[in-house]
Amino acid sequence: MSSAKLAITLEDVLSARERLRNSVYLTPCTRSEALSRITGLEVFLKLENLQMTGSFKERGALNRIATLTAEQGRRGVVAASAGNHAQGVAYHATQRGIRAVIVMPLTTPLVKVTATRGFGAEVVLHGANYDEACAEALRLCEEQGMTFIHPFDDPVVMAGQGTIGLELLEQVEGLEAVVVPIGGGGLIGGIACAVKESKPSVKVIGVQTSRLPSMKQAVYERHPVTLEPSTTIADGIAVRRAGDVTYPVVERYVDEIVTVDEDEIASAILTLLEREKTLAEGAGATALAAILQHKTSLAKGMRTAVLVGGGNIDVTLLSRIIERGLVQDGRLIRLRIHLLDRPGALTELTTLIASHRVNIVDTLYNRAYYGVNLGDTSIDITMETRGREQVAELLAALTAGGYKHERVL
Repeated sequence: MSSAKLAITLEDVLSARERLRNSVYLTPCTRSEALSRITGLEVFLKLENLQMTGSFKERGALNRIATLTAEQGRRGVVAASAGNHAQGVAYHATQRGIRAVIVMPLTTPLVKVTATRGFGAEVVLHGANYDEACAEALRLCEEQGMTFIHPFDDPVVMAGQGTIGLELLEQVEGLEAVVVPIGGGGLIGGIACAVKESKPSVKVIGVQTSRLPSMKQAVYERHPVTLEPSTTIADGIAVRRAGDVTYPVVERYVDEIVTVDEDEIASAILTLLEREKTLAEGAGATALAAILQHKTSLAKGMRTAVLVGGGNIDVTLLSRIIERGLVQDGRLIRLRIHLLDRPGALTELTTLIASHRVNIVDTLYNRAYYGVNLGDTSIDITMETRGREQVAELLAALTAGGYKHERVL
């Protein structure tokens, strides 16, 4: 563990809490009986998706805005973001009468552009990705003398996010572990500093998407590295390179970093919706995904706070994620079943399916494709089930009935 001086201290986080007091919500951190039973841990959900802008990001944004000089406030602020950071900066700058310019990639969904404008910012659409938008934001800073507010690689922003750590220690008596999503490292860096400097025995575990494990790779190689671009439903933590400021803090304080894949994230979103009636975006559900899939080294029964970082999700994407999650859990299945092309064959098949209380939601009947013999046919049937056990029973019944079948993925 390095002994080098870090960019953030516990005093910085305590100061940030005073600046943020009465300006951001003290979000609840409630025990979940259902998730505790499923995971074997004692799970407490920290619901940052309930913030005014739907994400923890406004803590860091506000702390940075609150430290501006009067002259910097007059000149305004600029940020590059395609989502939560944009809305946090827009809302809190506007609340203080400070001009905010947000540069967003051209591919940013309209709902996020509209929301950012709704919070009072000027939105500039530029570039095909975040890197190009960021370059334009930095150009505007130079040209107009504005202040750039980085989404994570800034000690003041990190200290603002760290106020969550102070709240966790106060809200969960006997806290033993904290599980936090990681993108660039600003959130986990701030939380880890606050928690470890206050109560070193608490384990801090970070979770990244397996598509872009930039901080995990940085820790492995002992310095930040730039990964190849990749897409993920956890777009809020899709960061190709860990922060130069955040990395040493993570290296000092974080005990473990694990990764989760796309299906595991989708399943966690679905679990939060069904069991907790809580909406999370992809990045906001990664921490829960890790404990649902038993990816961490946490011992059974540990009192564990799990951060739900944000809930800003496009409804179209949500629909696809729910469907993916249902497939992952075995509650939505598509089978290709071969049967004789004769009157009554389909009735016999659907009667067998109905006898196992499986609901048919879609069918595709085909005689010409998939290598079907003359006189035979095949049908693709999409069905809703109660889970893998019911699927296994249905497959056994189809086999016993002489039906040739295969899963369609």
